[in-house]
Amino acid sequence: MRLFCNSYCSPNLIVIFANFLGFMKYLITALLAVTSIQIAQSQTYEIGGLLGGANYIGDIGPTNYISPNDIAIGGLFRWNRTPRHSFRFSAMYARFNSDDADSKETRRQQRDLSFKNRALEASLGIEFTFWEFNTHAMKPQNAPYLYTGITYFNYESLFLGQNNQIQKYGNDWAFAIPMVVGYKMTIGRHMVFGAEIGARYTFTDNLDGSDPTGEKASDPNLKFGNLNGNDWYVFTGINLTVMFGRKPCFCTF
Repeated sequence: MRLFCNSYCSPNLIVIFANFLGFMKYLITALLAVTSIQIAQSQTYEIGGLLGGANYIGDIGPTNYISPNDIAIGGLFRWNRTPRHSFRFSAMYARFNSDDADSKETRRQQRDLSFKNRALEASLGIEFTFWEFNTHAMKPQNAPYLYTGITYFNYESLFLGQNNQIQKYGNDWAFAIPMVVGYKMTIGRHMVFGAEIGARYTFTDNLDGSDPTGEKASDPNLKFGNLNGNDWYVFTGINLTVMFGRKPCFCTF
């Protein structure tokens, strides 16, 4: 657990994250046992994990779109509704940080702010493949895909405190829109491997403490940066799922 937590993880988050990992461990073990006795050659559902890194895009630090600088881990479930689209649910824990010292902009370097934050998210939506990805076929399958939907996540509320330091004062929830592009392929008869990059456009401007919410929202002296745009965070990584279930009838949907 020390690998995934540092000084900005709260005790409650550690307990939630530990329970989540325990649940995923037993669930995947059970599903592996089920798939081992499947006689049908076709698979309808997938369950597995996500692993990679995360970075933030906002008012502090560099403005690179894809620059993972901390860990992200989670679970993934797909319902392959047709060979061209799947319903998808995922849960993920991601950490990210940023430092003005790493920016190429002189004004940010002189300001010299830095922060750390994390997101504990749940996401539900639809995944589309560019061509048919038939998990019921006998031959290997591969296809690029797009995913979007709705994400709801918990993050740490931050503000610019004394001594020019970004400090935490609570936790908050916000929605985000995921925009994901990836590529996936079957491995054998019961597994799918994928790699993806997914940006989350959030409905908050306070992942970095630039626009405090709640009890500190009324103080204009705590605001800084561009207040006309919200923050983003990006997941870059891989996923591996196990397929199970009987062959469906792909009806018009």
